[in-house]
Amino acid sequence: MSTSTSVTWIEEAWRQGADKTIRNAQRIKDTFPHISPQGTYDQNDPEWWTAGFWPGLLWLVYGESPENVDAAPLSRITDSCERQLEGCLRNPDSVDHDLGFIWLLSGVASFRQTGSMDSRRRGMLAANLFAARFNVRGQFIRAWNFNSPTMDTRGVAIIDSMMNLPLLYWASEQSGDPRFRLLAEAHADTVAREFVRADGSICHVVEFDPHTGQKLREHGGQGHAPGSAWARGTAWALHGFALSYRYTGEARYLETAERAADFFLAMLGEDIVPFWDFRAPAEHQVAWDSSAAAIAASGLLELAKLSPRGEEYAAAGERIVRGLHERYSSGESAAEEGLIMQGTVHYPEGRGLNVPIIYGDYFYMEALAKLRGRPGLF
Repeated sequence: MSTSTSVTWIEEAWRQGADKTIRNAQRIKDTFPHISPQGTYDQNDPEWWTAGFWPGLLWLVYGESPENVDAAPLSRITDSCERQLEGCLRNPDSVDHDLGFIWLLSGVASFRQTGSMDSRRRGMLAANLFAARFNVRGQFIRAWNFNSPTMDTRGVAIIDSMMNLPLLYWASEQSGDPRFRLLAEAHADTVAREFVRADGSICHVVEFDPHTGQKLREHGGQGHAPGSAWARGTAWALHGFALSYRYTGEARYLETAERAADFFLAMLGEDIVPFWDFRAPAEHQVAWDSSAAAIAASGLLELAKLSPRGEEYAAAGERIVRGLHERYSSGESAAEEGLIMQGTVHYPEGRGLNVPIIYGDYFYMEALAKLRGRPGLF
């Protein structure tokens, strides 16, 4: 990022993404997009785990360039999204471990940027509900509420959880109560032990006995099979453990983040976007996941601030972001609302293959914000 050429592409990429996000806001308004299957983002319920990424994207754009953005329309949208999301907190069936994804990018982002005490209150309520999902015997945070014929979800945790933990760290800072941080650390330790393999690859889903806490089995989840290496799960791990290290200073989290990062980069090679699973058989190498690349890039740029190998990780993160801009961005095209192309939601279920995804767009813009010298929202 030291040369004028580097700065030029970063500013061009940011401008394109910010301009398109502002244009999209005129149509999307206060709904909750997930994927853009044919050039236009769909609308999901506020209960869905991705509901925070649209207000988060708006907060990123406004927070990075308030002098160039009319704040009033964006503020109305984020406020309305937050009020809708608060309604979900009153229904225990709609609350799961993704409270971090949702509330870090809505209420907590609002509080940090505006000082709104209503937003702080909502964020703290979400953190309390999140902490209530902790299984004392197994030392893990339960992921889901739904029933499944293949697993007992009362005892299930997933790797995505590492990105939700900053909600608990934030709650500890806000309240002065160490319980939130201690729960987050206990969960992170369980994930590091039970999800992260010796080679740095990551298991998506682990099922524990909900009564004893004993690990029962791994599930492939959104990866190809047990023992595979779901690309987005690897990105969640490298980014999430970097954040846990940032909040706690515990060296074991830095080491885990580096192992996941090294595996991701080794498997990625000279490519920019990985297949949806690094170990997918050849016949299934037909779907890519740009969201995994964007999440990893933002995580690498976070890791660069923390690791003795910072220059190496910074260069890798910047290379991926530049590649996303030059080869996968929709650029100025008015025919596509998504910012980056070829993300995959859930290959085993055939959902959202090779399409723009709202969290891919969010982490792409978060990575660009970091390249511009600003923090992300997580």
